[in-house]
Amino acid sequence: MNGAGQSSIVTFLPFVLIFAVFYFLLILPARRQQKKKEAMIASLKKGDRVVTSGGIHGTVAGVEDQAILLKISENVKIRVTRSAITAKVGPGGGTGD
Repeated sequence: MNGAGQSSIVTFLPFVLIFAVFYFLLILPARRQQKKKEAMIASLKKGDRVVTSGGIHGTVAGVEDQAILLKISENVKIRVTRSAITAKVGPGGGTGD
């Protein structure tokens, strides 16, 4: 009886190890990156320079519940969803990491 219980543990051990490797190499870093992005989006304020997922560079002109108003030219403002913002851009054009 003890041999049957032990063989089932040995059978599932590789699956547990594979899941642990996937968790620490894929799932955990992706969660950290998602939380970092959510914090960046939550901290946006008027005047911040950002880049959207479509590659549009602009300056935050207004912040709403579900959208951000971006000024992309002198007389041109567009409304994009918060999730479309991919990065804050520093004053020199590089990302503000």
